[in-house]
Amino acid sequence: MSSDDLITLFSDEFEKLKKLLDQISPDNELTVNQIVEIYYQITNVSSLTEVIKQQLDDSDSTSFEKISNAQNFISENFNSTIHPKIMKNIDDSISEITKNLQSLNSDEKSKETIENEAKLYEKLREFMSTKEFVMQYNAGLSND
Repeated sequence: MSSDDLITLFSDEFEKLKKLLDQISPDNELTVNQIVEIYYQITNVSSLTEVIKQQLDDSDSTSFEKISNAQNFISENFNSTIHPKIMKNIDDSISEITKNLQSLNSDEKSKETIENEAKLYEKLREFMSTKEFVMQYNAGLSND
């Protein structure tokens, strides 16, 4: 893949990332799928920046500027603002689901209660898996 192809791919992926982040409403909780999609895209763009930096020569200041802008965008907008909010959202969701499950704990359970409980356990599992995924990203931030 040529440097121009990589820069084009990088630009497309970075635009996807910005669109995803623009869709985040401060009032709405994100779904597990949205969270995974955002972190996938962040990882994708970050990986591309590393690959491109290794392949570019020092004379390509335009491409280096694009990469630098993307890294700053991720650091300033995502890592310092959005990422902590997502982590809090996940923790709050896990806490809320756990409370709901504890309140359902009764001796006699109807079929409907059992089905609701199963759905809550599935949702809790999804959020806990997502939390692990997000914590891995967070650990990567600590190492930088």
